[in-house]
Amino acid sequence: MANVGRRAFVAGAAAMSAGPALAQGAAKEAPALAALVAEGKLPKLADRVGANPLVITPLEKAGTYGGQLRRGLRGSADHNGILRMVGNQGLVRWNAAFTEVLPNVVEKWEVNAGSTEFTFHLRKGMRWSDGAPFTADDIVFAIEDCCKNPELYRSVPSPLVIANKPGTATKIDETTVKVSFEAPYALFLEIMATPLGQHPTLFPKHYASQFHPKYNPKVADLVKAANVSDWGALFRSKLGDIEIPLRWGNPEKPVLDPWVVQEPYTGGATRVLMRRNPYFWQVDTDGRQLPYIDALNFGISQDVESLMLDVISGKLDIQDRHIDTLQNKPTLSQNAGKGGYRLVELINSGSQQCQIYFNMLHKDPKMRAFFGNKAVRQALSLGIDRTEIIELVYLGQSEPFQAGPRPGHPWYHEKLARQFSKYDKAAAGAMLDAAGYGKKNGQAQRLHPDGTKVFFAIDVIPTLYPDLVDTLELVKRHWAEIGIDCKVNTIERSLYYTRGDNNEHDCAVWPGAGGLDPMLDPRDFFAQHPQGSRYAIPWTQWYVSNGKEGEEPPENQKQRMKLFDVARGTADMAKRGAAMKELFDLTADAFETVGVCLAVNAFGIASNRLKNVPQKMPSSWSWPNPGPSLPQQYFFG
Repeated sequence: MANVGRRAFVAGAAAMSAGPALAQGAAKEAPALAALVAEGKLPKLADRVGANPLVITPLEKAGTYGGQLRRGLRGSADHNGILRMVGNQGLVRWNAAFTEVLPNVVEKWEVNAGSTEFTFHLRKGMRWSDGAPFTADDIVFAIEDCCKNPELYRSVPSPLVIANKPGTATKIDETTVKVSFEAPYALFLEIMATPLGQHPTLFPKHYASQFHPKYNPKVADLVKAANVSDWGALFRSKLGDIEIPLRWGNPEKPVLDPWVVQEPYTGGATRVLMRRNPYFWQVDTDGRQLPYIDALNFGISQDVESLMLDVISGKLDIQDRHIDTLQNKPTLSQNAGKGGYRLVELINSGSQQCQIYFNMLHKDPKMRAFFGNKAVRQALSLGIDRTEIIELVYLGQSEPFQAGPRPGHPWYHEKLARQFSKYDKAAAGAMLDAAGYGKKNGQAQRLHPDGTKVFFAIDVIPTLYPDLVDTLELVKRHWAEIGIDCKVNTIERSLYYTRGDNNEHDCAVWPGAGGLDPMLDPRDFFAQHPQGSRYAIPWTQWYVSNGKEGEEPPENQKQRMKLFDVARGTADMAKRGAAMKELFDLTADAFETVGVCLAVNAFGIASNRLKNVPQKMPSSWSWPNPGPSLPQQYFFG
């Protein structure tokens, strides 16, 4: 079996490991499930977990069954708050230190010498949460009938594509499936360990087939009865997708997760309730079925203040999302005793605390010309006093930074990280003058060549990243001093995405990715992420659709796209690093985004009663904390 190693960076983090399968005669289960078995309402445990369940070594010690874990969500679009806790059941998974890919749904795998064929061996007897067998047919259905169907996906999800061509899933036998690519894809296993790699295990064929015209010729009747536009909309409403609320909106949908939806995530809901999956396919080292905890209760708050009050009063058992700002840390530290919780450190895998994305493909020609001028972007970067921002907003716990791998990473790139980051108001003004924006109105505000005032809005989500609002208010003041007028546009998350998706934004901010996982989230290095590369969404659409949609990018971008495809198809780390070095050189030369400061570590809280929670864990979308720490082995004690 091939495992994929990565550079260790979380000191002292304990990896959860898979041990040998134990005799099922010694296995135990939650009392409520044992009672159902005794009543004949549920098969015995050995028939539910299969012949070779995944054995998990608890972090501290074996747990006890029972209890309801409480966690908070923010509003009606916080679906990833559930994913991060529950949705970690892909083909493979990260270890706790984010350094190695381990078996998960699959028991083992082989990779051919060219990294073009991946043969996965599933666990015999493994089942969906409704008791139906999980087999190779499910993976083939998910990839061939769903992900590659243009009526469900405008383009095949990028984790399943290399060199602009999707992979092919082939059933070998009931428990063996092969995924083949036409070009080397050495990064495939690592991508499959991230949230966006979950498609192969997301759609149970026995359930989803009824909503698919290939398998149900009468699906039009279901579409009409549901009063939706087409079968794709019906399928999505029943099965969801990786990153949409509907994933958690149908209690009837079978899953592979430790807990299954009982009270769904729907409009107007005040909580999401999940109960244990009686067919969950993991056990501890004593052969006891996981999860230990009976149920998850996700309370839905409408503001961060409510979440903070719930934490301080001891009403939440584990939380980091929405409360992990530096400004909140003193309050949470002071109230730890009262709330009965401890702080947990989150190691930031990001690059940038506040990445500024100027919309270089703006629909307004004047703004497109302004943001598309590299000298303008460089001048705006020089016009930011990063030292003041770091001291006032981040309490001195950062340093000026643009983009790219973090200091200490083997691929750290000095020019990409540091250029144009030293505050120089005079130089910034001179560059704007030279770029054609030297004329000013009576308020000393710069004008476009046609005489209209330069003005733009910067979109930011205050409930998600309040520190970015504070940062932008200072940036606004700094830019006013060089004659640039802008507005900090605080908007709701769904509107933020809508404006970006439709290319209707002037400028937007988000924490910059790729500090410790540059191969897994390269959105700031070239136009790659359909929602994240906000400086050029149409270029991203061109890239992910293989030129069928969006807008063709310039040669510099095309070269980076090709280099990344080379890098992710290269198993040799030295050759991969050389390709990425060339890519970073081109990114630095293009200077498309502006960063403020290096991403700082964050924190969360865990109840003093909650055991087996790491004191440190990575904080990353690619390692969707706390999921890879395996909440199924948490327990109350």
